[in-house]
Amino acid sequence: MRPFFLLAMGSAVTLLAWWSAVLGAGLPPPAVAGGAVAWHVHELVFGFALAAVGGFALTAMPEFTGQRGATRGQLRALAALWMLGRIGFWGSGAAGAPALWLAALAHGGLLLGLAAMLARPLWSPAGRRHVAFWWALPALATAVAGFYADALRGLPALRWLLVALGLLMLLIVAAMSRISMRIVNRAIEQATPGAPPYVARPPRRHLAALCIALYTLAEFARPGSHLAGWLALAASASVFHLMGDWHVGRALLRRTPLLLYAVYACMALGYGALGLSHLGAGGGTGAGRHLITMGAVGLNIFMVIAIAGRAHCGLPPDTSRWIPWAAGLLLLATAVRAGAAWAGGGPLWLAGAGAGWCAAFAVLLWRIGPPLWRARADGRQGCEGP
Repeated sequence: MRPFFLLAMGSAVTLLAWWSAVLGAGLPPPAVAGGAVAWHVHELVFGFALAAVGGFALTAMPEFTGQRGATRGQLRALAALWMLGRIGFWGSGAAGAPALWLAALAHGGLLLGLAAMLARPLWSPAGRRHVAFWWALPALATAVAGFYADALRGLPALRWLLVALGLLMLLIVAAMSRISMRIVNRAIEQATPGAPPYVARPPRRHLAALCIALYTLAEFARPGSHLAGWLALAASASVFHLMGDWHVGRALLRRTPLLLYAVYACMALGYGALGLSHLGAGGGTGAGRHLITMGAVGLNIFMVIAIAGRAHCGLPPDTSRWIPWAAGLLLLATAVRAGAAWAGGGPLWLAGAGAGWCAAFAVLLWRIGPPLWRARADGRQGCEGP
């Protein structure tokens, strides 16, 4: 997780600061294949989010399965592929097809490299219950191939980025069930000792995953259709239904369970807004997209780094107030950006939302970055468990 969490936090701050300056001050965006919006979404999904996925997968999966993780050399190679992906795509406006080929091979190599490294732990008897994580990696590699195939032919490639965003939602649903079993049950033990434990029920999770997958396929095949709208509303309802598992009383009101619960709230509201938009009952899709990306994706990654970034550096949980304050700022920025998209807010609203996002991740980088960069104080190696 160390190189990838640092890359994720750094890109969250720098990329969104640039994009906010584009929207609020007219700063020119990089000249890339597909234009400014493609650059923004591509870097959110295949830059920021992919770095976080790599860090989580390479740390959590060996821990869940008891198998050996990646070596230092493998981590350096994967981090180099991530950097080559940035260089290739950012240079695609000037260098054209060779730069796009570089970016395509780098992103594909990163995802397939992750899949190869995780194949042994996830396909072992202890890892079979987590194998959905493995399938997501070649699926994301397929989205990468589709995006660059369209880009190389000069076609609009945004549809493949929306497929990748849907796959990220499926990963969040799968990961949250594992994370919440520890976080919520720890909160139950502290708030109401002896109460029945929290259980992440597979039927609700599978229903939510099915509805999200069907909406993603419908939007890819028939973008803007009423079918996509109704399936988006079904995805929203299924995520709200999944949130019912979390209603465990006072333990839910503790800050870490409540913030993880807010991830699902952003996801459900985002799909609801998308459904209304496709059915002609709201504005454009911007509000729903930003509730999903800034809210669900952003807050989920923020919380994973805040929790795992300390635990796997041998440090106790951080109980200071910066986590809820920074996470609250991130949620406020999400609400401002979604509201601006829904009501037609001006450049100052967009720049303010971006500044709030950047500030939240800058605080996270300030607090979590040094432990990730330094050697462990407890004498253990790398990202071994606490």
